[in-house]
Amino acid sequence: MLLEYVHYTLDEEHIRPEMECKLKGQTYSITIRAKVNLVFLETGEIRQKDIYIGDVPLMTERGTFIINGAERVVVSQIHRSPGVIFSFEKGVYSSRIIPYRGSWLEFEIDHKKELIFAKIDRKKRILGTLFLRALGFDSRERILEQYYQSKTVKLVDSREEKDELVDTVLFKDVNITVDGEQKKLYRAGDKLHPHEIDELIHSEVEEIAVIDFDNEDSLHSQVILRCFEIEEAKHTRFDAGFDEPTKEDALVAVYSVLMPGEPISLENAEKDISTMFFTPRRYDLGRVGRYKLNKKLDYEHPDYEPVLRHEDIVNTMRYLIRVFIGEEGEDDIDHLGNRRVRSVGELLQNALKTAYSRMERIAKERMNLDTERAVPQELISIKPVTAAIKE
Repeated sequence: MLLEYVHYTLDEEHIRPEMECKLKGQTYSITIRAKVNLVFLETGEIRQKDIYIGDVPLMTERGTFIINGAERVVVSQIHRSPGVIFSFEKGVYSSRIIPYRGSWLEFEIDHKKELIFAKIDRKKRILGTLFLRALGFDSRERILEQYYQSKTVKLVDSREEKDELVDTVLFKDVNITVDGEQKKLYRAGDKLHPHEIDELIHSEVEEIAVIDFDNEDSLHSQVILRCFEIEEAKHTRFDAGFDEPTKEDALVAVYSVLMPGEPISLENAEKDISTMFFTPRRYDLGRVGRYKLNKKLDYEHPDYEPVLRHEDIVNTMRYLIRVFIGEEGEDDIDHLGNRRVRSVGELLQNALKTAYSRMERIAKERMNLDTERAVPQELISIKPVTAAIKE
């Protein structure tokens, strides 16, 4: 069974004059009807019907509405503009990606611990690197590639060369061949100490890739590396043969914060996290939000997708860390440049959007009950729409 919307019609012939509505205590409005097809997929039968959706108030030339004979006005609202904001409050550096519609995504850096965390809809904090793993950056190497540049260093058995390598950080895993099998000797993100450098030379490793902190394009901070240490202590299943958290571990950790107490299915967890930020149905930055995000993160070739991209999340975390180390400045939340006005049309549109989603849910529930004798007008309930307009 399939319910199709064809088109709508406005009953412009039966609009009452404004003065008549005022005198008789009526609402100055217009009737909306929708043509709907109910298609039975098995038989191919189509039942078509014009359905009364409701009466929508009309705006007068003065920008007012006449409701039950009284002239009223909808006051425009001022609210936080969609986009990204970086701030410093109570010893915590934070950033918020504010959408036009959808879940808020926040990041914060604890000044004392020097760790970056993610928060979704102001729920419990999730370690930043663990959140990245849940999005698909499932290894230390992939995460480091987003924030740092590398340089290749040759290993030489001399004291001066060894001293220069002490406290450098590996950019890629170091693998050696033992009895014909590949073995991981050290992980990306591990800090090298004298005895580890000796072991690398002893294992006949000729060169290694290390993080180049002096490179202009590298992040000049070790916040990401500190997160790796917390991952290792709290989220790595060494007993199962893993040396870092897997994508599955990260999905479980994130989903347990989003849906505490719910049974966790990896497939559902991945789907829910993906739809939360990356599908237009659930998330919309809006044209203003996307423009401000592109401008703040200084994209060379900006696009105008309404949803978030992985690149946006990575760059927001990078910019926040740069604010934390003093390379960038924070924003003034109360500045009017970070606010925007919601006019009457937008407020009514948001109310009706919620109402139509409720109408859709009710229709789906009714379609599951009685399939043979169903007709379009019985499946569609207009109560959510009329209630939304009255509010």
